[in-house]
Amino acid sequence: MARRLLWASLALAPITWIVDAVAQPGKTALFVLSALSLVPLAWLIGEATEHAGEHTGARIGGLLNASFGNAPEVIIALIAIADNLPDVVRGSLAGSVVSNILLVLGAAMVIGEGLSLTLGGLVLGIVVAAAVSRVIGSLLFGVSALDPITIGAVLTVLLVVAALASYVPARRAARVDPLVAMRGD
Repeated sequence: MARRLLWASLALAPITWIVDAVAQPGKTALFVLSALSLVPLAWLIGEATEHAGEHTGARIGGLLNASFGNAPEVIIALIAIADNLPDVVRGSLAGSVVSNILLVLGAAMVIGEGLSLTLGGLVLGIVVAAAVSRVIGSLLFGVSALDPITIGAVLTVLLVVAALASYVPARRAARVDPLVAMRGD
């Protein structure tokens, strides 16, 4: 059902162009339509790279996923550069970096060693945030790039999420009888 819905929603991209040309909606409505039309396109790129990876092997599949995984950000950046919108480019790239960092951090928490990796990631994140604070400083409205209250709040939220992400799988694993698990292998 979900796949059919995603295939059907691929029509949103041309519909968005038609609505923009014919009805000329407001900027907010056009933004929402454009954002909705990017979701199935990103899904299709992911599906295509997965299928190509199945035929070419894990290394090439990973390279394809890494290369084409950020295609929507590249498309947005190219269009924004053509329209002389550097703030949109900065925002898109900053959002992409932050979301990728959070994705990698989340995967490391679940797959890796839980809170110890989280603490290392938080320390690394603070160092990276301090290093790029000049670049992203113009994107933050009403908050300085190195605001201690904001950094503390973000660290606290990440630590709580990391603790829960580590606790829930560990609790489930503790409930499994080792003899039953060994028989399954």
